Amino acid sequence: MLSTIRKGFFLLVLNLFQYVPAMAQNLVKNPSFEEYIICPKTMGNFEDDVKDWSAPTAGTTDYFNTCSTIMGAPKNFNGSQVADFGQGYVGFYMHAPDDYREYIQAQLKTTLIKGEKYTVSFYVSWADESDMAIRDFGVLFSEKQVYLPTKKPLSGRQRYKIRDNAYHMIDIENVKFYDNKDTWVLVSIEIVAKGKENFLILGNFKSNAATRRFKTGKKVKKGAYYYVDLVSVVPENPNKVTATIELDKTNIFEKVLFDFDEYSLKETAKISLKRLFKEIGGDEALYITIHGHTDNQGSNKHNKRLSNNRAQAVGNYLIELGLSKERVNWKGHGGEQPVTENDTEEGRQQNRRAEFVIMKK
Repeated sequence: MLSTIRKGFFLLVLNLFQYVPAMAQNLVKNPSFEEYIICPKTMGNFEDDVKDWSAPTAGTTDYFNTCSTIMGAPKNFNGSQVADFGQGYVGFYMHAPDDYREYIQAQLKTTLIKGEKYTVSFYVSWADESDMAIRDFGVLFSEKQVYLPTKKPLSGRQRYKIRDNAYHMIDIENVKFYDNKDTWVLVSIEIVAKGKENFLILGNFKSNAATRRFKTGKKVKKGAYYYVDLVSVVPENPNKVTATIELDKTNIFEKVLFDFDEYSLKETAKISLKRLFKEIGGDEALYITIHGHTDNQGSNKHNKRLSNNRAQAVGNYLIELGLSKERVNWKGHGGEQPVTENDTEEGRQQNRRAEFVIMKK
C-alpha cells in the first residue's frame, strides 16, 4: 500500500495526530529514531548513535538528525529531506555496486503472538544523489539478534550460518518503483505471526541481479540509497498479550496451585511463572495484579492472610525473575471467590489458586 505525505506545517500537524493511536500500540522501540546516544558526527555510525537499534551486518548505515551540522536534516551528504516525524531518520543502501548492502535491526517490545495479525510499516524517501531506484523491500523477523561480518546481501544462505535461530521472511513487492525524492512514501504489509518474532530487520535481501530496479543514467556509480523513518509493528488486536491472555481480564495461572495451608511455590508453578515473565517482561507498559485465593477451610481472618501470602509469593517470584516492583501488585481474597464447590478435596485444591490481571499504562 502506498500513500504520500507532502511537506508543510498543516499536513505535518495532521500527520502527527493521525498516527498517535498507532504509535501507542507500536511494538518497535524508538520507531522514528528520535532518541540518540550521540548526536551524529560522522557517516556510518548508526549503531553507536541511535538508541535501541543495531546493524545486523558490517554495512555502515547512516543516522541523520537536526542536531548535527555534518549528518543533519533536511540537508546532508546524500541530498535533502525533512524529518516529518520528529528530528531524525536513517539512510542506507538498498542496492549498490558489488552487491553492497546496509540494514537496520531492532528488538521488539514483546514477542509476536502466533496466529495473530500485525501491520508492519515504514516510510521511505529516495535520496537525491541516488542513481538507481528499486521496487522491492524486505522485512526479516528473527528469534535471536543477528550479526554477520559481511557487507553482502543478508541472504538465506548467509542467515543460516547462525545456528539455532528462527526466521520469518517477508517480501514487500510493489508495482511501481520507489522513486519519490520529494515526499515520504508509506510501505505497509499485513502479516500473520509465527510466534518467534523478537527482532526486526529492514533492507533489501536480494542480490543485485535478483533486484527489480531502474537506472537514472547509463552507469551506476552510487546505487539506491533511501531515507527511512517511523518503523512500526502494530497488532490487529492490541488487547492480546499472548495467544491466551488479554488485557484487563482475569486469568488463572496454569499449575499455580497450593497445598492446604501453604503458600510456598511448587516447581511446576515456577515453570508457569517463568513462561509468563518471558511473555510480558519486555514490555514496560504492562502491569500485573495478582489475586490469591483459599478454600473454605479455616477462619476468614486466617484465609485472608494466607491468600495474601500466596499472591505475594507469586509477585515476589516475578520480581526475582526481573519484573520491576512498580509493575507488580497483589491482593488476597480468602475463600470469598471459589471457582468450584468445596465439598471435595479436588474442588478445594482448585480453589487454592492464584489469578492475575494484565493492564497497560
